[in-house]
Amino acid sequence: MKENLEELFKKMNDLRILVIGDVMADAYIRGKVERISPEAPVPVINTRHREIRLGGAANVALNLKALGVKTDLCALIGKDAHGKELLQLLKNEGIGYEGIIASESRPTTVKTRVIAGGQHLLRIDDEDDSPADAHEQGLLMETALSLLEKADAVIFEDYDKGVIFPKLVKKIVEAARIKGIPTTVDPKKRNFMAYAGVSLFKPNVKELKEGLHLDVNAASVRDIRQACSKVLEKLDVDGVLFTLSEHGMAIQMGSFFQKADALPRDIADVSGAGDTVISVATACLAAGCSPDLILTLSNLAGGLVCEYSGVVPIQKEKLLAEAHRILQN
Repeated sequence: MKENLEELFKKMNDLRILVIGDVMADAYIRGKVERISPEAPVPVINTRHREIRLGGAANVALNLKALGVKTDLCALIGKDAHGKELLQLLKNEGIGYEGIIASESRPTTVKTRVIAGGQHLLRIDDEDDSPADAHEQGLLMETALSLLEKADAVIFEDYDKGVIFPKLVKKIVEAARIKGIPTTVDPKKRNFMAYAGVSLFKPNVKELKEGLHLDVNAASVRDIRQACSKVLEKLDVDGVLFTLSEHGMAIQMGSFFQKADALPRDIADVSGAGDTVISVATACLAAGCSPDLILTLSNLAGGLVCEYSGVVPIQKEKLLAEAHRILQN
């Protein structure tokens, strides 16, 4: 790895990345359980703290901002209190929100996690995951193409909540290729086969099984390499970044293939790790990094955020320090 890490991390400050996808509010109710309900055999939580954080595509944008990257979001929210709160959070963080469209017909997606004593007890999802209607699709297309003009890369952050649709992907990928900028995707099942031609495709094992009906043994390098090759063949993408949970991560770009093992961590919460990985990988790709460095930094970043409870962005200084430590060994 010949890249100078300080120069790379400095270069990220000059990037602007467009994130298209499903934004959501990650809500947390934290408290203490001291008794079982007399109404049903369930714990009673006495609430001590409530909090709302940026989630989904908004968490990707937050990770990019933490890396020093300027970010624009293109997404749908509802005309409701959670939508207003989410917009305020974006404003507070300095994330571009001009591409956020308020829907007349759907609520803002909210995931509420109930946590007591560090134990995740329950998650409540408030959402409408039906596809955006024709009017909303038109607005999303127009907005995304407009924001693309000033972007150095594009991320499709797909949570199957209805924002992304095949025609949008096709138009943006074509426009990005003409502009000469990379496109990356964190896919889900609904649009899995729609991402033909992207620069970097980042599935996990579950997504690959659902999308291509491949039974992959994440502990087998042979299986992983065959799966990456299958994605390159079926989707005609430039590269694959395959996340393997506790087995680490692998990348294939052209004929280059490499796997990285997961580093030992005190895992507190895996929520949002995929958002961090696609953010770091895309910033590295846009900055012109080699595939092996993209793999190394993405793998490090995904592990680091798992040491914290809840969905949190990467810490740039900690990632840089960890990268120096690993690459010097």
